[in-house]
Amino acid sequence: MTSKALAVSAKNWIVPCGSIDQYISRVRNIPILTAEEERALAIDLFENQSREAAQKLIVHHLNFVVHIARGFSGYGLALADLIQEGNIGLMKAVKRFDPSHGVRLISFAVHWIKSEIHEYVIRNWRMVRIATTKSQRKLFFNLRSMKKSFKWLNEQEAKHIADELNVPVKDVYEMESRIQGKDIAFDAPDDDDEDNFSPSAWLTDSSYDPAKTVEREEEHDYYRQRLFRAIDKLDSRSREIVEARWLNEDKKVTLQNLADKYQVSAERIRQIEAQAFLELKNSIEADVR
Repeated sequence: MTSKALAVSAKNWIVPCGSIDQYISRVRNIPILTAEEERALAIDLFENQSREAAQKLIVHHLNFVVHIARGFSGYGLALADLIQEGNIGLMKAVKRFDPSHGVRLISFAVHWIKSEIHEYVIRNWRMVRIATTKSQRKLFFNLRSMKKSFKWLNEQEAKHIADELNVPVKDVYEMESRIQGKDIAFDAPDDDDEDNFSPSAWLTDSSYDPAKTVEREEEHDYYRQRLFRAIDKLDSRSREIVEARWLNEDKKVTLQNLADKYQVSAERIRQIEAQAFLELKNSIEADVR
C-alpha cells in the first residue's frame, strides 16, 4: 500500500458510527499494516512528531483493541466502554513507541491496552474498589477462570491457585469472598425484613442543607472576625510575621526568609511567632468574655 493510499484509508475509517456493532464492523475491515509501513510511520512519528503518522498507527490497530476488549466481557460492563478504554491505552502506547527497538507496535501496545482496561474494570465493577494491591489485581482477573466450579473453594483448590499466582492463600479466600458477595440495590424497597436494608435510608447527605450551610458560613465569619481583630492588636513586626507565615495563600514564607528580612536569627523569628500566637490566644479569649 502506498503512503497516499494509506492516508486515504486512514481518513476514510475515522467516521462516527451509530452503534458498537457498526464500529466493530468498520474496524474489522481496516487493513493491518505491513512491518515496513508500520516502521515508516513510527519513524516519522518518533523523529518528526507527526500527528498524521500517529493517527494512522492508531486507526490501523483499532481491531486489536476490540479483540483484547472482548476478553473482559465477563464483568458485566459495556463492550463499548471497554473498547474506549483500550483505545486510550493504544494511544498511550503509540506516543511511547520507539521503532529502534525492533518490535511490532502491537507487541508493545498490548500492555498499555490491557492496563487501561484493567483499571476501568476495577474502578467500575463494584462501587467499592475490589482490588487495590498487585496480588489482588492478579486474583481478580484470574480467579474465576481458575476455579473448577461455581462452589466455594476448598483448601486444596485455594492452595493450588495461590501457588500458581504466587500470592498468599488468605488473599485467595478474601478475593473469592469479594467476588461472591452480592450487590445491594441503593434504593431497595421498604419492608420489615431487617436483612433487606436500603443504603439510601442511612446514607442521607445533610451537608447541603441550606440552613446548616448558612449556619456554618456565619460561624466561619464570626471566628474570622475575632481572629483579625486579635491580629490588629499585634505590633507591626509580629503581625507581618504571622501573616507571612500563616495567612499567605500563595506560599508559606520560611523562618530563614523572615530572618534575612529583619536581620535577625531564624530562632528569633520563631520566638516572635510563638509570642504572637500567645497574644492572639489571650486576645481572642478576652474577646469572648
